[in-house]
Amino acid sequence: MTRTEYRWLLPSAMADPELPGDRARARRTVRDWVVDIVAFLSAAFIGMLALAAVDADETTADVVVFVDSVVGAAACCALWLRRRWPVGLAVSLTVLSVVEPVAAGAMLVALFSLAVHRPLKPTLIVGAGALLAVPVQPLLRPDPQTGFLVSVLFGVMLILLALSWGMGVRSRRQLVVTLHERAHRAEAEAELRAEQAQRLAREAIAREMHDVLAHRLTLLSVHAGALEFRPDAPAAQIGRAAGVIRDSAHEALQDLREIIGVLRGPGDTDEGERPQPTLTSLDALIDESRLAGMKVALDNRVTDPQGAPAATGRTVYRIAQECLTNARKHAPGTEVTVTVTGGPGEGLTIAVANPAPVEPFERVPGSGQGLIGLTERATLAGGGLEHGPTKDGGFAVRARLPWPAG
Repeated sequence: MTRTEYRWLLPSAMADPELPGDRARARRTVRDWVVDIVAFLSAAFIGMLALAAVDADETTADVVVFVDSVVGAAACCALWLRRRWPVGLAVSLTVLSVVEPVAAGAMLVALFSLAVHRPLKPTLIVGAGALLAVPVQPLLRPDPQTGFLVSVLFGVMLILLALSWGMGVRSRRQLVVTLHERAHRAEAEAELRAEQAQRLAREAIAREMHDVLAHRLTLLSVHAGALEFRPDAPAAQIGRAAGVIRDSAHEALQDLREIIGVLRGPGDTDEGERPQPTLTSLDALIDESRLAGMKVALDNRVTDPQGAPAATGRTVYRIAQECLTNARKHAPGTEVTVTVTGGPGEGLTIAVANPAPVEPFERVPGSGQGLIGLTERATLAGGGLEHGPTKDGGFAVRARLPWPAG
C-alpha cells in the first residue's frame, strides 16, 4: 500500500488527504471552465467597484487610475493559475492588494481557492497574513468616503467570509470522499463475506457428501470386488451381494438427492425432506454393515438414545459411519468394536477400534479427508476427536461430544 493510499484510510482528524481537483488537471473539464469564468467575473466585478471608488476621488491622478486598471486586470487574469499554485498566488495577491485596492477581488477569490484546494495549516498561515495586512491598505491608500475603522472591519469580514466558505466547501468534499470510500469498503467487505459464506457452504457440502457417500460406495466396491474374484460363488451368496449392491446404490442416490437439495432454493424441491440420522439410527447402520459381511461388535450403553440432541446424535452416527467405512477399506475381515457411552450432563463418548488386518488384501485408495472432516464435525458440535494407530497395529478413534443436562 502506497503512502497516499494509506492516508486515504485515516480519519480527517488525523490527516487531511489530497482531494480530487486539488492539483491542476492536464485537461480542463466543462465544470472547470465554468468555475474559472465565474471566479474571474466575480474578481473583476469587485475590482471594478474598487476602481470606481478610486476614480471618484478627484485628487487621484489619471495615471494612477490607469495603472490600477492594468494591475487589476492582471490580478484577475492570474486567477487562472489558482489550481496550480494556490499558495503562491494567494500570497502574491495579498501583498499586491496592500498597495492596489483594485486587486482585492482577485485576492478574495485566491484565498477562497486556497481554502478549497489546500489543507488547513497553509490556509491559516496565509489567512493570518491577509488579516494582518488589512489595516495597512487604508493607511497607504485611504478612501476619503470611508473611515479607517470601517475599511478595516469590512476587509476583515470579507477575508473571513472567503476563508470560511472555502473551508466549508473542502469539508464537504472530504465528507463526500469519505462516504465514497466507506461505500466501496462496504461493498468489498460484503463481497468478501459472500465469498467466505460460499466457501464454507462448499466445504460443508463436500464434507457431508464424503461422509454420506463414502460409506455406500465402499459397500459397492467391496461386494463388486467379491463378485469379480469369486465368479463361482454359490448363487445365494451372489444374490445376497447383488442385493447389497442394489440397496447401497439406491441409498447412495437418495443421499445424493438430499445433498443436492441443499443447493436448491426454497420451493425448488418437490419432495419432502429426508429424515436426518440420529443416535437411534446407529443400530440400523451396524445391521447394514453386518449384512455387508463385516464383523461389528456394538456396545451401546446409552439408556435413552432418543433423548440425545439431534445434532449430537447425528455427529455420532457420522463418526461411526466413517470409521466403519475406513475399517472396511483398510482392515477387511477384522472385527470392529463400536462403544457408545454417556448421558445427559456427562456428554456422549463414541470409541471405534479395529485390530491390524491379518490376511493380505487389495487396498482401496483413500484421500485421508474423512478423519479431517470428523475432527471438524466434532469441533463444530462443541466436542473433540482423537484418532491414531494402536500398539498392536490397529486403529482407534475416540470422540467426546456434549449432552446438556435437562
